Amino acid sequence: MVSKTEEARVTMLENQVDNGGGGAWEYLCLVRKLKLRRSDKVLKHGLSILNDPSKRSSLGPEEWTLYEQVAIAAMDCQCIDVAKDCVKVLQKRFPDSKRVGKLEALILEAKGSWAEAEKAYSNLLEDNPLDQVIHKRRATMEKAQGNLSGAVEWLNKYLEIYMADQDAWRELAEIYVSLQMYKQAAFCYEELILSQPTNPLYHLAYADVLYTLGGLENLQSAKKYYASATDLTGGRNTRALFGICLCTHAIGQLMKGRNKDDKDSTELQSLAAKALEKDYKLIAPTKLSSLTETLRSLNLS
Repeated sequence: MVSKTEEARVTMLENQVDNGGGGAWEYLCLVRKLKLRRSDKVLKHGLSILNDPSKRSSLGPEEWTLYEQVAIAAMDCQCIDVAKDCVKVLQKRFPDSKRVGKLEALILEAKGSWAEAEKAYSNLLEDNPLDQVIHKRRATMEKAQGNLSGAVEWLNKYLEIYMADQDAWRELAEIYVSLQMYKQAAFCYEELILSQPTNPLYHLAYADVLYTLGGLENLQSAKKYYASATDLTGGRNTRALFGICLCTHAIGQLMKGRNKDDKDSTELQSLAAKALEKDYKLIAPTKLSSLTETLRSLNLS
């Protein structure tokens, strides 16, 4: 995750370079280091260096890194010819490189030549069956073609080997949600919470899935995870606060006639409602009446 300081540094350098103040190479290095997606800027400023022989030669060995960075940015911007030119330079310098081979396969992907890209990746996997990048690309290709079940299959195979990859678990969870396979999505978010228990986004997403599944037990668990997301964000997560209110209402509907008084639950819903009203007064006072009406309909105001 990019810190505010790093984000401010990137913005400052970007404005500086865009206005002709220099620092293009520093900007490109920072974008690459932070793994930011600034493809149009990388393409523009990267080419300005590569097309200037004196600037290019001053990079030393980093010249090849820049060619790779610009090639990927060009593919992202659908400038396939520029990407091909960059890869040709790299092929000439590194004729047997598997890394360059991956770039060639990426170009096939960008062109929509799925069968050729699959063949290229299969050939690369013969030399290194455990290549993480290639396994991820195969899942990405399936998703790009609209074959979500195929993407799920490849991600599950990948996660059997690389179980600690949080990005893959998150991607798999999101695909499951889009397929309305909520139990499977819940399992993915459980894995994410185990690996990063202090990340409020995982608690929130897990609570959303449990709320969607419904049923008393799931709703009670969802309420707990909405509460933990609220706690982890210092009480400033509006979605989590609404989640507490909605879970409280749904649980109340299911518990009708059971005469079970839950003092802690009543106190929590009251705190959530008050926090929402306070936030709306500060941030969106014109919407306060709508909030009050909504809470009243949930018997929370």
